[in-house]
Amino acid sequence: MSHPMPQTEPIDPKLFRQLLGCFPTGVAIITTHTADGKPVGLTCNSFSSVSLEPPLVLFSLRKASSLLGTFVEADTFAINILSQSQDQLSGRFASSRIADKFEGVAWRAGPLGTPLIEDCLASFECRVHARHEAGDHDIFIGEVKHMSTGSADHALVFYKGAYMMLAESLRKLVLEGQLGTVDIDEAYRALYGKLLRLACERGSGEEVDAIEAAVDEIERHQGADALPLRIEATARFFSSIASAGHNEALRLMAQTMTSVLRERMTHVIPMRPRPDVFPLRRKVVHCLRMRDAEGAVDALDELITMLRKDGAARLDEAAVPVPIEG
Repeated sequence: MSHPMPQTEPIDPKLFRQLLGCFPTGVAIITTHTADGKPVGLTCNSFSSVSLEPPLVLFSLRKASSLLGTFVEADTFAINILSQSQDQLSGRFASSRIADKFEGVAWRAGPLGTPLIEDCLASFECRVHARHEAGDHDIFIGEVKHMSTGSADHALVFYKGAYMMLAESLRKLVLEGQLGTVDIDEAYRALYGKLLRLACERGSGEEVDAIEAAVDEIERHQGADALPLRIEATARFFSSIASAGHNEALRLMAQTMTSVLRERMTHVIPMRPRPDVFPLRRKVVHCLRMRDAEGAVDALDELITMLRKDGAARLDEAAVPVPIEG
């Protein structure tokens, strides 16, 4: 007996792309040459292995790409895996404003004549094995004919819309105490002040519900053994505010601040429950529902001030910084 297929909601392209970003990927430059021998290439994080015997790899290319025709006509291509010191190359080959991507870039022709970029972690020179159309992309499968290794640096990793090397650098700064408490406070006030104002203009009722749900979780997880859950709920409180602001650039900055927050709360600062500041988070939510931007910003500012005053007293006792995250 057949059963009817369950009804599903349409996939939101923006959310789909955001969730795909939760999977860290390496960054590569895919190269080939035109019919008259001119080297061309583009930045890609859709590279993947397919088979060991025979050695097959793939990458996918948007149908809207200006280079699609060139890759369709070419019988070879190369995968150049970038190191974390080659982030500028990644940006160069991703830019539509740079006509000649190879100008000033060190490269050599591989055994198949395909452009290989110098100092990459690894390069795979491939002969086209198959091409398949798949939605708004074409999938190119190549059989690896030649391989080479280069730099011994770490790989450049893309994660949630940013290079992982940035997150790693921030983590190091936090653990070494190089990010000052005053600077972090100013960053919270400036960034989330702007996001709260935007959330009052653009945030939906469901998005404010998500902020309130994070507040509920913070208040629920107050025991000493619940610190990891409280940290995640606090991070969710701030990330939900960022989502409600509907500004992708500021949301990426907020992700950076969330990384700082997690590291400080987990590794740097001894946390204790702060039920005295519960009403201030509730006030933020209430003001968002009332579309009272100044009230929401003032509540956040008061939250930071209260935690910092308490922190100053504890600093005298314990000689450690105290978070605004409480």
